[in-house]
Amino acid sequence: MDQIVRVIAKDAPVKAMAISARDTVERARAIHDCWPVAAAALGRLLMAASMMGAVMKTEEGAVTLRVKGGGPLGSLTAVSDSRGNVRGYVQNPAVDVPRKAKGKLDVGAAVGADGDLTVIRDLGLKEPYIGSVQLVGGEIAEDVAAYFVESEQVPTACALGVLIAPDQTVQAAGGYLIQLLPGADEGVVSAVENGVARLGAVSARLDGGMDPLDLLKEVLSDFELEVLETSPVEYRCYCTRDRVSRALISLGKDELNSLIEEQKGAELTCQFCDKVYQFSAEELTALRDEASAK
Repeated sequence: MDQIVRVIAKDAPVKAMAISARDTVERARAIHDCWPVAAAALGRLLMAASMMGAVMKTEEGAVTLRVKGGGPLGSLTAVSDSRGNVRGYVQNPAVDVPRKAKGKLDVGAAVGADGDLTVIRDLGLKEPYIGSVQLVGGEIAEDVAAYFVESEQVPTACALGVLIAPDQTVQAAGGYLIQLLPGADEGVVSAVENGVARLGAVSARLDGGMDPLDLLKEVLSDFELEVLETSPVEYRCYCTRDRVSRALISLGKDELNSLIEEQKGAELTCQFCDKVYQFSAEELTALRDEASAK
């Protein structure tokens, strides 16, 4: 079961969370028919969004992460609800790039580094909070860490990993976010840095049998940890026929008229789950009449 674990250090100003998300990332890979490097890139962004969403204090809130790096994958988007359930898509899922040393996927080259990471926090207020930072390298984790440092002034260590099996499915996926709170001295910083180096690649550790709490215990072994919460997460799309109908109504009478007259109907595909919604000319006429009445 995919899950997020949140902890604090009892003896230092440190908070952290870790995620295991093999099933979530595999679901995204299957929905969008992602090639390996696309699955890895989208999976990393989904896990970052999930962890950021899971700590929202607004029940109906949402966090959207959007990456545009100028690479062959195009733009990537991930959206999480306040419980860490996440959905997303990649513009060009059928992309391949040369591997790095030891056959590792080159996510940075596929995403590109000529662009930015945008974070949209919808807290249920009139206007969402929007922050954006230039990409560091397109590897996602370091870009998320840079966002927290630059936009929220929170020193952050982030690791995200997706291991692709020989049959192209997702074998392991997970990551962590470690954040230093006010009062963290050089000793705390050094202990976290040493823990990050000691743990190494998170996907390999998860594949070796570790769970999210094991990751945090290893990387933060110099501290006494208190578990705050363990919660399940999954790939979850909220699209419904009613929501699609409302989107069609928002197009306005003229646009609906052209769909009725030129196409005799409409077929819309959800970008998050690829579910197809078909509307006949008669159904579009009813929606047009509803739009006209507003």
